[in-house]
Amino acid sequence: MREARKGFTAAAVAFAAWGLFPLYFKALHAVSALQVIAHRVVWSCLFVLVVLALRGELREVRAALRARPVVLRLALSASFVTLNWLVYVWAVMNGHVVDASLGYFINPLVNVLLGIILLSERLNRAQWTAVALAAAGVAYLTVVAGHPPWISLTLALSFSSYGFIRKVVKVEALPGLAAETLLLVPCALGYLLWCEATGSAALGHASAGIDVLLIVSGPLTAITLFLFAFGARRIRYSTVGLLQYIAPSLQLACGVFAFHEPFDRTHAVGFALIWAALAIYAGDGLWRAR
Repeated sequence: MREARKGFTAAAVAFAAWGLFPLYFKALHAVSALQVIAHRVVWSCLFVLVVLALRGELREVRAALRARPVVLRLALSASFVTLNWLVYVWAVMNGHVVDASLGYFINPLVNVLLGIILLSERLNRAQWTAVALAAAGVAYLTVVAGHPPWISLTLALSFSSYGFIRKVVKVEALPGLAAETLLLVPCALGYLLWCEATGSAALGHASAGIDVLLIVSGPLTAITLFLFAFGARRIRYSTVGLLQYIAPSLQLACGVFAFHEPFDRTHAVGFALIWAALAIYAGDGLWRAR
């Protein structure tokens, strides 16, 4: 029970931190989203390598990078998570936090669809109902907006694809993050050096606060991932499934109450359909877990 309580607390803190990230990245609005992601990659890599070195686990990173099939899968997962980070940070900086939250609300149902398409999984009646309601919600938002919710769909598809690949790659969370960021570091460093050469670099040329936020973005990324991995191993998967809604709920609250983004009746109808789908999906999962 003590381990379960620790796991619950760790996972809840991780999801809460992810939910409050809009406040963090909004403070970096003067820096381009691409620069923020490049710094996030570089500082995440350095922080995780130091932590793994202190724990004597660098051999796991070397083992992952020696296996060609693992490297190819990690390169693909790194591409998906980079796309996810970039779109998310851009959305926060450009007043689309509500759209970003929608992406993470529908993410669990995209996971279900990936299971059907890639793993030939079968759904029960409740799960099909949830998928149909979510599809209706996305379709409604598409019709009233005149275009699909590209930010939401990109975030949901990229994060689900990332999660699927990491599920089939036999690498632990932190060594996996280290390997992914090591694969991305050459591009990230090259871009940051180019920014420095062209006079558009932010680090060292803006305020001390901006410098700190850019550097700390790496450790924050690694720490929240570690807390999530720590918690997920100690509590029921169904509990993780319910806790994950903390993040988009807080993101939505940040968008509406902190940043005063519009959330009118049309948004409410579309979100209500998706929330109904999630309620059915989560309720079915809890019932089956018991």
